[in-house]
Amino acid sequence: MNVESFNLDHRTVLAPYIRVADRKVLPAGDVLTKFDVRFTQPNTAHLEMPVVHSLEHLFAEHSRNHSGAVVDFSPMGCQTGFYLILAGEWTQEAVEELVAATLTDILAATEVPAANEIQCGWGANHTLSGAQDAARTFLAARDQWAVVSA
Repeated sequence: MNVESFNLDHRTVLAPYIRVADRKVLPAGDVLTKFDVRFTQPNTAHLEMPVVHSLEHLFAEHSRNHSGAVVDFSPMGCQTGFYLILAGEWTQEAVEELVAATLTDILAATEVPAANEIQCGWGANHTLSGAQDAARTFLAARDQWAVVSA
């Protein structure tokens, strides 16, 4: 299959984890690294859409305070995690530091950025407390983030 995640056996992974999902070398030689940041166990649990939406806003905003290499943070349609795209080559340890710092910021947040009808296409579809609960759960399992399969 052309899509990397379609070639991943979702029955064998053990969420939460962070893994390299793809690396692309662009024509000018720049590198993009895409990470699978998996919050919940595929086909067993998922994040509710207001949680996904709020995590997307919070992570997209706060991660850029820690790195200028953040290109995108996008939710997976299955609602089990996100794709984090970073410019350059990244080690597992470095991306874990970025994710941990950003999730720590999310725990301290007092509002979801741009959660309004002017800046968002569905401004009412947010939950700060839900996003913070998901961030807290993910952070609590940090010692497992490098382990993708059981």
